[in-house]
Amino acid sequence: MYEAIGKRLLDVSVAGLALLVLLPVLLLLAIGARISSPGPAIFRQQRVGLNGELFEFYKFRSMPVDTGDISSDKLGSVQIRPFGKFLRRSNLDELPQLYNVLRGDMSLIGPRPPLPSQLDLLELRKANGAMSCRPGLTGLAQVKSYDGMAVVEKARYDGVYCNEISLMRDVLIVLQTVGYFFRPPPTY
Repeated sequence: MYEAIGKRLLDVSVAGLALLVLLPVLLLLAIGARISSPGPAIFRQQRVGLNGELFEFYKFRSMPVDTGDISSDKLGSVQIRPFGKFLRRSNLDELPQLYNVLRGDMSLIGPRPPLPSQLDLLELRKANGAMSCRPGLTGLAQVKSYDGMAVVEKARYDGVYCNEISLMRDVLIVLQTVGYFFRPPPTY
């Protein structure tokens, strides 16, 4: 029952409320992104979603406009400005994805949506059933992982999550995600 109906109801309720409550913060972050670096405040990118469908993914822009599509494990090669580092470390750059959750492209909890170019990850997810659930803002692989985690390990966690979705697991992932903010910051 939770997977079929409750999860989507929870997604829409939490994302809608969060967007309303966080509107002033979203506006300040958008202004900060525009002031700190030329270009739009919102970064748009094609990502792979439920059943392999492409969708437009939103984030606050933390990298230079001319940065190509790169996965998070390749960030060491990108010059990120101080405000962009703040956005990334705090994960506030992810807040525009609440709109993706409202639209139904994403869920609050699920595997992170990969780039279409991440073919190894996509093939592994197809094989283990992880493509059959909506991607999420956070997920089991994110709370168990680190940047640069092996693709096989990431896909394994994604498959475990999608094959065992439950309200209790989602609550635990949310709590572990909150715990992430107390980790030492990554070095870029």
